[in-house]
Amino acid sequence: MSRILNLINGHLRRDLAAYRGIALLPLRTISCTSRKQAQESDAHTSALRKRWKDTADTVIIGGGCVGVSVAYHLAKAGMKDVVLLEKSDLTAGSTWHAAGLATYYHPGINLKKVHYDSIKLYEKLEKETGQAVGFHNPGSVRIASSAARVDEMRYQMTRTHWHVTEQYMIEPERVLELFPLLNIDKVLAGLYTPGDGHIDPYSLTMALAAGARMYGAQIYNPAPVTALNPTADGKWDVQTPHGTIRANRIVNATGFWAREVGKMVGFEHPTIPVHHQYIVTATVPEVKALKTELAVIRDLDASYYLRQERDGLLFGPYEKMEKMVLQDSWVRDGVPPGFGKELFESDLDRIMEHVEMAMEMVPVLKKADIINIVSGPITYTPDLLPMVGPHQGVRNYWTAIGFGYGVIHAGGIGKFLSDWIVNGEPPYDLIECDPNRYGKWVEVPFLCDKARESYGFNNVVGYPKEERFAGRPTHRKSGVYELLKDQGSMGFHAGWEQPHWFYKPGDDTGYKPSFRRTNWFGPVGRECKLVMEKVGVIDLTPFAKYIVKGKDSQKLLDRLFANTMPKVGLTNISHMLTPNGRVFAEVTITQLAPGEFLLITGSGSEGHDLRYIEAEAADGGYDVNITNVTEDIGVLGIAGPNSRKVLQKLTDEDLSDAGFKFLHCKVIQLAGVSVRAIRISYTGELGWELYIEQKNMATVYQAMMEAGKDQGIDNFGIYAMSSLRLEKGFRGWGAEMNCDTNPLEAGLEYFIKLNKPADFIGKAALQEIKAKGLKRKLSYLALDTDDVDPEGNETIWLNGKVVGNTTSGAYSYSAQQSLAFGYLPLELCSVGQKVEVELLGRKYPAMVIQEPLVLTEPTRTRLQKKAKGKA
Repeated sequence: MSRILNLINGHLRRDLAAYRGIALLPLRTISCTSRKQAQESDAHTSALRKRWKDTADTVIIGGGCVGVSVAYHLAKAGMKDVVLLEKSDLTAGSTWHAAGLATYYHPGINLKKVHYDSIKLYEKLEKETGQAVGFHNPGSVRIASSAARVDEMRYQMTRTHWHVTEQYMIEPERVLELFPLLNIDKVLAGLYTPGDGHIDPYSLTMALAAGARMYGAQIYNPAPVTALNPTADGKWDVQTPHGTIRANRIVNATGFWAREVGKMVGFEHPTIPVHHQYIVTATVPEVKALKTELAVIRDLDASYYLRQERDGLLFGPYEKMEKMVLQDSWVRDGVPPGFGKELFESDLDRIMEHVEMAMEMVPVLKKADIINIVSGPITYTPDLLPMVGPHQGVRNYWTAIGFGYGVIHAGGIGKFLSDWIVNGEPPYDLIECDPNRYGKWVEVPFLCDKARESYGFNNVVGYPKEERFAGRPTHRKSGVYELLKDQGSMGFHAGWEQPHWFYKPGDDTGYKPSFRRTNWFGPVGRECKLVMEKVGVIDLTPFAKYIVKGKDSQKLLDRLFANTMPKVGLTNISHMLTPNGRVFAEVTITQLAPGEFLLITGSGSEGHDLRYIEAEAADGGYDVNITNVTEDIGVLGIAGPNSRKVLQKLTDEDLSDAGFKFLHCKVIQLAGVSVRAIRISYTGELGWELYIEQKNMATVYQAMMEAGKDQGIDNFGIYAMSSLRLEKGFRGWGAEMNCDTNPLEAGLEYFIKLNKPADFIGKAALQEIKAKGLKRKLSYLALDTDDVDPEGNETIWLNGKVVGNTTSGAYSYSAQQSLAFGYLPLELCSVGQKVEVELLGRKYPAMVIQEPLVLTEPTRTRLQKKAKGKA
């Protein structure tokens, strides 16, 4: 056996802090520390030796790299009263033992911006603060050793070209130049990101702390928070052994203590510590002989990262989900008091297969001596993304928690939160990190199952339309779930199971992801044809639903939304904007009775939109009652030219165009069940949405399916609805519109009433935007493709230059071609303009066309009546 394997079996544990030259608490594992000893230690903490502040604008709780970055950015932005409270020492928790990787790369579109801001800060922080940060930026290479991985790299390249970050696909020979110790026999390609590297987490945190103090922030430690009490005016009393601070807002940045702090305000934050191990070798002669530092490599199929550490190597694997270890006792019992700069006992059996694969890829590892093995806690959320922003349910409580990659996120997230707090809105869209994406449906077993899955799947191929199945289903099941669960492919939406597409005999069933057209392509076309020619039923229960009522309900909604409020019995589409006139949310609003409104929004926006509404209601002192009824009410959509015939069999209500007009709402009896029906369909075809008590959903569904047999009724799923909505030119929130776009450039002028009397949020900004004129607009594109279709976020090219990006895309089964929405400069938005859209490394011809490709049913009906009138 090699020397490294022998040393693993009898390895030398060495204090990581001492290795880095840092004076810290003695290394000990949690098994060596009793709660009593820890409590006695806490009782004898030293005095702060500085004047205590009784008030603050913002109190940040937690002195890891993320919390200190928030303090640094707020103070630098000019906030005068910034206080950071750390229970023991700065960096205690996960920061001090982190491997310190820093990369521009992220598969998500928005988090690329976070990574970019972090690295740009780290490059200049030492000069700004005078504190060394130990930042090395030799670049990094992600290694592809399978055809699917090469496709993934091509997929990611087209999502990067329209961003500012440099990124290149490179041949194996170039990979070897950047990491000359590599065995490239299995290397097919590399994804190279210049400027990537690694940074010393301790030095980074200390430099951020120095900068925070330099700009006026106060950092108190040891200063554990013992209680958090909200005041009637939305402020917080933050209690510590040293006294109480009255704060305008608090930011929970406490790492794996996030659950403890959350419980102080009534939340069970879905975070859990996982054991992550990495190995540090002694000097490797071949490394020492190099004239330039090795690029960081990430061997994705073997699931590990490897970088140079001084004249040796640092190697960190991600074990498979069945082998990785959760510290789930901390979820049940809390973090042991006094734990901070300790490590877990390592378990090298868990990572042996990764060690062997690494030695095959980097043969010098076989002869390397180990000087340190680190096994420490890092924090995971169910989906691995952090929870960043203000929290729904209480006022002025913000989170910056759940960071599995805190070092690379710290700088960018600090800036993101600071900009949001100071300016009153997020600087860009980052809804995937919204803390309100989770609700009470996240129970501990689900949290544990998903954390295992997220860790074990850390480096799996990232396909479009990805689904992961651990922990499913939750308790969020619609009233027709049991009837539908075995009939098709289910997707996961905010805790709900929702059909993506349905199976028929002879179909290739199951979840089979691909970067190209896959097993669902044909069946989805069948479902689109069903809705266009006959009648289909879809489960839309995951829609978020709120009831807003009270004396000031219309006044509040007129302030929040840019559209006028519908009259009783009517429905419209409305948008909430940010103060700077960007689209915060799209909501369907129905006035049920005088002063009582039903608001419907997307499943992923449930907590996001509710927080915004509640915050404005509280800050403005509106006399309203806001109730989240999402789980109480199920929703069935029925759409297609035969939908009226089916429903008419089940009700005495007149469903004709004259009797039940488009965007009207009525309570009707359907198969003996009271149903709130809205004449609307996101397919653009004749249809209704039926809002039903969950317990009655199955009854209504089965009655419709029976009544529709002679009309060819069947089920359809979300994939078909997405294709149909794109054919009709319907915009989608989170794609065509979000916090990066204004409604004018998104083509939403019809829904924006700048002349309405109410001073809605963002009105003045929109008036200014309109006066100055737009620089870009959303365009409708037809593409000539082969076996691949746009998804959104692809690069648009013209004459070899990047000119824009797509926002969403799909195949149009009506037109037999690919469609996409995309933002283009104003001068390129004319119908007939030719461009290219990059898909999987190839540029496909595309052209701006008149929208929509297919007219909606109400428009077709109106034109037919007009034509008959002329005849």
